[in-house]
Amino acid sequence: MKVYFNNSCKICKAEIDLYKKEKIQEIDWIDITDNALATKETSKNSKELLRRLHVKEGEKILGGAEAFLVLWKKMPKYKFLYNILKLPIIFSIFSFFYEIIAFILYHKNKSQLKN
Repeated sequence: MKVYFNNSCKICKAEIDLYKKEKIQEIDWIDITDNALATKETSKNSKELLRRLHVKEGEKILGGAEAFLVLWKKMPKYKFLYNILKLPIIFSIFSFFYEIIAFILYHKNKSQLKN
């Protein structure tokens, strides 16, 4: 599984650094900052990659709240989040708030994009 994240965003980096400490061998952490390979592997442009966390599992690309569920499912320490937030009504609420936070972080970090 590959996780595509923005390492130059302080908040994103801090969260991913927590996950990296779990040392899950089957997770490859891919920084999307100036990474043409990430755009090719995901078929997402730089703006889309900057806007949300993405996960590639097999040939499937998931973004946003769904990506976090897949990630947490693989991590024993965080699997409780998966078990709670996968419930349909709770997932809808989680997804809504994720999009708000992701939107704010995107606007904070969009200066990274090359026009």
